[in-house]
Amino acid sequence: MTFRLFDAPLREPSQFVGFAGNTIDRQSETRADDSVEQALADAATRLLLMHGGRLYLKLDADNFDPWFAAPESQPFKVALDQGVLLGFSDAGPVLAVPAGIEPEELPETVKAIDYRSVYMQGLIDEVAAGALAQGAALLAWHASHAFCSKCGNRSEMRAGGYRRHCPACGTDHFPRTDPVAIMLTVTADKCLLGRGRHFGPGMYSALAGFIEPGETIEAAVRRETLEEAGIRLGRVVYHASQPWPFPYSLMIGCFGEPLNDDIQADLNELEDCRWFSRDEVRLMLDRTHADGLITPPKGAIAHHLIRAWVDSE
Repeated sequence: MTFRLFDAPLREPSQFVGFAGNTIDRQSETRADDSVEQALADAATRLLLMHGGRLYLKLDADNFDPWFAAPESQPFKVALDQGVLLGFSDAGPVLAVPAGIEPEELPETVKAIDYRSVYMQGLIDEVAAGALAQGAALLAWHASHAFCSKCGNRSEMRAGGYRRHCPACGTDHFPRTDPVAIMLTVTADKCLLGRGRHFGPGMYSALAGFIEPGETIEAAVRRETLEEAGIRLGRVVYHASQPWPFPYSLMIGCFGEPLNDDIQADLNELEDCRWFSRDEVRLMLDRTHADGLITPPKGAIAHHLIRAWVDSE
């Protein structure tokens, strides 16, 4: 796919990133407080079972099946009353439910695999991966927000998992999404990539950072690029976004045009930061770089930002 970076592409770039294939009808305007109970009464309901940042997967021949019927979920110590309604597929209601069995206690026909590996290894299809992102984010929020932040009393799940209500003070709390700006600074012949201290061998990626209160996306892109690399940006354009369930972020991908070339990397944040030519980045994408340098995998929005620049005019 070839297009100019600062023109709208023919096809929405967010369609190509990992965790973005969710086709569930959320029916957000009709969620009732007993919607989980209603869904569990439907024999067609399917469950995603999650525990400790892992998704339970059934081994089906050479494939992994993430879907459980309510009756077959019982041996896994599921907390059905803490499940969240993701919405409705063509097959029926879809829930994400916390389970209680540790990986080593599972039968040989079921595996518990961490979310990141599930997506990086392509163990489930795009629709299921999108549902995983939705369910994992909701369950993580409930696990860390059981008590009212206003009065400290225990709150209760409402609206199928999309609201918590405090019966003591009447305050309602809603699931959070943390916005993250991820940006690729580019010119016609080079782009800026950084290497975090926790990255795998040889990996370089786009810079990123949380968007702060009262900050626009563009301002966050400029601030983070200046703080991490000492590069000032002029024009900033949005490219694509990606749900990122670690634990409940939204990655907002942008391109930026640099106003200076001299890098002053924040070595508290980065192990390295440098300019790469288009030819060198193409080798990194293809994983044929002579020094073993690579970019993030295909599902990551950073990969798509980098690929879009390499393929641009």
